[in-house]
Amino acid sequence: MRIPDSLQKGGTIGFAAPSFGCNIEPYKTAFDNAVSKFEKMGYKIIKGPNCYEGSGVGISNTPKKCADEINSFLCGKDNQSVQALFSCGGGELMCEILDYVDFDSIKKSKPVWYLGYSDNTNLTFLLPTICDIAAIYSPCAPAYGMEPWHPALRDTFALLTGETDKAHGYDKWEKESLKNEENPLEPYNVTEKTEIKKFGRGKDDSIVRFEGRMIGGCLDCLSNLVGTKFDKVTEFNKKYEDDGIIWFMESCDLNPMAIRRAIWQLDHAGWFENVKAFLIGRPLCLDEEILGVDRYNAVYPLLEKYNVPIIMDLDIGHTAPMMPVISGAKANVKVENGTIEVEYIRELSD
Repeated sequence: MRIPDSLQKGGTIGFAAPSFGCNIEPYKTAFDNAVSKFEKMGYKIIKGPNCYEGSGVGISNTPKKCADEINSFLCGKDNQSVQALFSCGGGELMCEILDYVDFDSIKKSKPVWYLGYSDNTNLTFLLPTICDIAAIYSPCAPAYGMEPWHPALRDTFALLTGETDKAHGYDKWEKESLKNEENPLEPYNVTEKTEIKKFGRGKDDSIVRFEGRMIGGCLDCLSNLVGTKFDKVTEFNKKYEDDGIIWFMESCDLNPMAIRRAIWQLDHAGWFENVKAFLIGRPLCLDEEILGVDRYNAVYPLLEKYNVPIIMDLDIGHTAPMMPVISGAKANVKVENGTIEVEYIRELSD
């Protein structure tokens, strides 16, 4: 696995919009403030041409223009300049850019940290599984415009700069955001106590430990990629079978029934071969229940057969805050006293 170099002091940060751009509030003001904060921290900035675009369907621009922007940073004219590339946001149809993303050239280019979540699974998942380049599943650029930064953002940035190799969960989470057009810089409104649920192997143990290689993302996107020409999970599982795989998953638009169908689909596609554990983030549907299916039994009954830890309601995904997950990296994980600690192993790049 190729691990990009850490973002250095005075280094260059790029911004791209392969999914939604920051053309409307509260995202525009939040993005502008994030850029300003990074500049005050001493970093140089390169904004891609789609950062403020909103002319596309479900993404910032046409699929080709969105892919061109990504190619420029990951294997083109801006590749040597940037050390990190933040996505401007999630969205709906980032999958449509994939036919134009030059994965072959990205494989041969200098690896760059790519950061984003949700629809950005289309890169945070495919960069490790196709190009063997790690990426960071974490908040998108506008989140860094909040005043002040939540510890989750400081932790993500510390991971990006190499100040730490660790991540962890948080005491409270946000059920209702206060961020809106009138208040674009509002911090997370964390009011709910975090309560991790354990299923599968070790569910009754006071301490659960495991190690393996992290991979995953947003189920909405993962289930869309199964069986396409971009599905290289079989090869990924084989390459890293000695490490074992820690699958992290969360969801956005899926209701509990759709979550269960998505889990079934990935399972029957053979994706969970060599699994060591499952890390499941709180879904956006939260308390929704359909015919007795809720966010818990949408998942664990289908996965218990693997006899591995299934850790649920984690700070991963669409209910802030979210701990940073290095997609593609090896990690040691400990779950104890209602919290999770992750230590990532930075390998030497090939």
